[in-house]
Amino acid sequence: MRPSIRMRLTALYGGMFLIAGVLLLGSVYLLVGRNLADQKLPEIRFENVSIYDRFGRQISPEEFNRVLEVQQSDQRDVVLHALLQQSLLALVLLSVIAFGFGYLMAGRVLSPLGRITAAARAVAGTGGSGLHRRIDLDGPDDELKELADTFDDMLERLDRSFDSQRKFVANASHELRTPLAINRTLLEVSLGDPEVSPDLRELGGKLLATNERSERLIEGLLLLARSENELTDRKPVDLAEVATRTLEQLAGEAADRGVELRGDFREAEVSGNLVLLERVALNLAQNAVRYNVPDGWVEMSTSTVGGTALLTVANSGPVVPPDGVESLFEPFRRMRGDRTASDKGVGLGLSIVRSVVRAHGGWIEAEPRTEGGLIVRIGLP
Repeated sequence: MRPSIRMRLTALYGGMFLIAGVLLLGSVYLLVGRNLADQKLPEIRFENVSIYDRFGRQISPEEFNRVLEVQQSDQRDVVLHALLQQSLLALVLLSVIAFGFGYLMAGRVLSPLGRITAAARAVAGTGGSGLHRRIDLDGPDDELKELADTFDDMLERLDRSFDSQRKFVANASHELRTPLAINRTLLEVSLGDPEVSPDLRELGGKLLATNERSERLIEGLLLLARSENELTDRKPVDLAEVATRTLEQLAGEAADRGVELRGDFREAEVSGNLVLLERVALNLAQNAVRYNVPDGWVEMSTSTVGGTALLTVANSGPVVPPDGVESLFEPFRRMRGDRTASDKGVGLGLSIVRSVVRAHGGWIEAEPRTEGGLIVRIGLP
């Protein structure tokens, strides 16, 4: 377990007190010892007096004074030893009190950081919908309050930015789709006229294909923008059912391309957005079918391992270099094919997949197969 800053501050406070106490105790010990050493008994002179020791032997006055000096020295040592023992005991008790008091004070000083951390986690746990939260820290105008106010200002700017983004996506969804829908309708009506010449019919078909590609591109960009944020409205979703419907939906296209579809589905329930998760499965399966080889295969499987729902899509296909796998998840990137004239997509499929997986709090990894093709694994809590 890593040491918290509260424990480090407690150790710092207690350590400083302990060091100061040791220095103070040493100074007192030296000063008391020096003062006791300087205090000597006056020399006693005896006249016409006989002095005997405890054994009944007569001793001279000089010997008696030496005995007194020895007794004084022994008594000084006893006093210093008692002083050292009692001072060490007092220092230990006060150190325990100091560490406990330091722990309480560190918690009080760091409590604003706890509020800041809780606010950051709340925002991170709810995505853009939690940016309205504020810390509103009270107290003295110190560094911690300045940090909290700065964090509140950042949240306010991010909230405005996310709100502007949501409004832009909503407006763009209408403004960009409407003219394309009108163009498609006009072209379909014009091509429905039996008197249209073959040249115009061919041109109309090309324009319809271009219009359809533009619609797919706009839809992909809007979905990519919407899926960048973490979800707030979650419902139980079984990835096995999602994958089953996906293979059923792609059965016709796979048959036309000569690709065999395989499935191995076990219950894998997650909490998320059904529409976005269906898009994840569909994008992965479509890529696996379209970027394949004749007589190839695509296999989808779902399972649950250690509380994590897994969705795996493996496929045959051209050999993918290991250093090019990460670039597949970037927008408008494909390993092969013309960017502007491809019937396989617009290069946003895996980018959308990664954004949706991240919004669900999951992970995604891709591994090239030695024989060709990819294995893509997704884990969702």
